[in-house]
Order: sequence, then structure tokens, then C-alpha cells
Amino acid sequence: MTDIPTDDYNGATRVEYLLGAPLHENAVRQWPQMREIVRGRQLIADVEGNFPELTLEIGRRHRLGTTTIVVEWTCNYGDGRLYRNVTIGELVDGTVTHITDYWGEPVETPDWRKGMTDRLEMPADGVWKDAAHLGRH
Repeated sequence: MTDIPTDDYNGATRVEYLLGAPLHENAVRQWPQMREIVRGRQLIADVEGNFPELTLEIGRRHRLGTTTIVVEWTCNYGDGRLYRNVTIGELVDGTVTHITDYWGEPVETPDWRKGMTDRLEMPADGVWKDAAHLGRH
């Protein structure tokens, strides 16, 4: 697995920016937690366009050979809540054909677990950005 730069490709869709690679015209994107799938590059762009206040930034992007890209990233829909996410892109001949997004809604540590875990350090400009370090893409 290799870490790849986050500014390799600033495509027409947010997910192209995240993955650093162009989407295939017939790409498929799925959100398992919502049991949703969207088919086609244009529809993916149309769905993304419904969130004009969204800001995001990449924490880390990893390439696994020539077939898989994994991205850890943060976004804010404009309400101040930071979502911690992972996107997996599958590539064929250099274009992304399948995308799976896993979204993490912010939650507090349950009382029963306090004392059993330590706080995860999250510097404002580190892997998990704060709101001031998110941009529009």
C-alpha cells in the first residue's frame, strides 16, 4: 500500500477529487449504511450537487496496487458537525468503476467505555481535519 498525494486529480465531481482519479462514465457509487446505489458519472455528480454548503478535505489517500484506492476524509454539511469517512474506489484501466462510501456520524464516547479507552488525538490540520481546514471541492 502506498500513500499518494492528495492533489493528483481535481475532477469534476467531489468523489473524483477524493479518489484522485477520473470516474468511468458508468461508475457505480454505493452507500451501504443507507442501502443506496447511484449509477453513472452524471447522476453521481447530480447527487453531489445537492449539498452546496458541504466542505471536505482529505486526510490520507492510499493506493493498493493498480486496482484500489482508499481515502480517509472529513466533511461538514454546513451545520458544524464533522463526519469522518472512508471511501474505497475500484479502478479498471485507470478509471474508477465502483465506489463505496462509509460515513461516520459524530457521537460521544459512552460513559461505560470512558476509562477503558484514550482520546484519539486529532490535530486540526492532521488526518481528521477540523472545520477550518475543510474546503469546497
